[in-house]
Amino acid sequence: MHRALATSTFLRVYVLLALALILTFGLALLGVTMVDQVRREHHREQLAELPMRLLAQHLESLPPGAHDDWLSAQARRLDLTPRVLPLDSLFLGYFSRLRLERGKVLVQELDGQGWRLQRLLSGGQHLLQVELVSLSEQQLRGLTMLLGEWLAEAPPAERRSRLARVAGDAGVPLSLEDAPPEGLDAYQLRRLADGEVVMRLFPGRWSMAMYLALPGGGEASWLSIGPVEAFDPVPGSLQLLVALILLAVLGATIYLLIRGIEARMARLELAATRIAAGRLDTRVKVESGDFLGRLGMAFNGMAAQVQSLLGAQQDMIRAVSHELRTPVARIRFAVQMVEDMTDDPFIRRQLEGIDGDIGELDGLVDEILTYARLGNDAVNGREMEASLVDCRAMAERVIAALAPLHGQLAIELADGPEVEALAEPRYLQRALQNLVANACRHARTRVVIRLRGEPRLVRIDVEDDGPGVPAGERQKVFKPFARLDDSRTRSSGGYGLGLSIVQKVMSSHGGSTSVDESPELGGARFTLLLPQRPEPPALAARRA
Repeated sequence: MHRALATSTFLRVYVLLALALILTFGLALLGVTMVDQVRREHHREQLAELPMRLLAQHLESLPPGAHDDWLSAQARRLDLTPRVLPLDSLFLGYFSRLRLERGKVLVQELDGQGWRLQRLLSGGQHLLQVELVSLSEQQLRGLTMLLGEWLAEAPPAERRSRLARVAGDAGVPLSLEDAPPEGLDAYQLRRLADGEVVMRLFPGRWSMAMYLALPGGGEASWLSIGPVEAFDPVPGSLQLLVALILLAVLGATIYLLIRGIEARMARLELAATRIAAGRLDTRVKVESGDFLGRLGMAFNGMAAQVQSLLGAQQDMIRAVSHELRTPVARIRFAVQMVEDMTDDPFIRRQLEGIDGDIGELDGLVDEILTYARLGNDAVNGREMEASLVDCRAMAERVIAALAPLHGQLAIELADGPEVEALAEPRYLQRALQNLVANACRHARTRVVIRLRGEPRLVRIDVEDDGPGVPAGERQKVFKPFARLDDSRTRSSGGYGLGLSIVQKVMSSHGGSTSVDESPELGGARFTLLLPQRPEPPALAARRA
């Protein structure tokens, strides 16, 4: 039951951990998706940085009265909608305003209908807002031409410094070269010479570059924009793989931690089972000062206290039993003296009854001492010295000892093969003798002993044809001084300790005892189950 409870507890823990891992798996996927979304937005802002900075530079270089005409011209040229708006007329959040004040570009997606780009103009009171449906070849060519015209306004020697003003931290590479770019064919070079924008694709890299020849030729007259890299999202398979790796690492870590706790709990359970079986010297190894370590220390303290209390109890029982022997001996001596001094039949009859009571009291003291000795062995943790016992020979000795005392009964040993058991010979014979004596007190005509040997178990059955033991009382009969309310009373003899001694003997051997109904004789059937351990090497060597 304890093992089932522990298994159920750890099963619930594992289920809760599995749910936690599933939640972690979902959060990991969500985290990877959010990181991918942040990368996408950052990529858009980098692409928007250069055109918005270029438009702002042009706009700020014009007088305020020319802004509208220039913006209208750029709208037709670039297929977009640029406007200059007062900053106070827009509802912007704190972080959006902060980004604008730091010179960043805001990119907002318009419900799948394009994008809105915003950049703060110098002075901080107005911003440039551009709305476009999509990024087209017309816009790329127009922006390249616009940048080329702006650079062509400066002398060749100043063009690079002028370009650096708009390049800044833009996410698009910009450069001015003194010679045509490499990798272009003759047709593309002719188009450059004619003042056209040449676009070049890099399929292997999913990118493109724009080239423009500035008028005048010579130094710094070849403008190169790009290559502009396309956004490369994290593949779904890679996201899943990362989440699975995270899940596996987290799961393995949790499993190892829980497995260690479970192993320590299993050792604690084993120690509790050994104590319940009578091994009161069992202690738990305390490995740390955590809650399990403190639990182990509390368990050891409890076991030591139980061992101490039972030891004191056994010592008291043994001392009282020994002290009873002296007055019992004096009473027996006095009865014998009185018996020798009188020939009165009535007095002699009374003295014989007293002598019988003294013998019964003496036998009770022996039983108590045996019971206390078995309990003391358990308290002190002493292992019994086991040896191979010939069970048939042992049963025959028991029959030989008890048959003369019960002449009206047939005490039989059922036929069967030789059976050997690894046990303490004296205690095992005492247990069998107690069972047979108990059966003889309640049998009508017959008692049968049956032996059966199995690879890992020896079974000894003692059956009688008496009234049997009621099903509701079958556990009670093994308690010390227990007596039933039916025919098994004091009138049938016994002290109420014989079956308790049997149970203690079997418990000390790691076995068990039980009682049920005899299928053949109809009375009670007491069963001893004795587990067989591997034969000790020293004993095997002696037998060889």
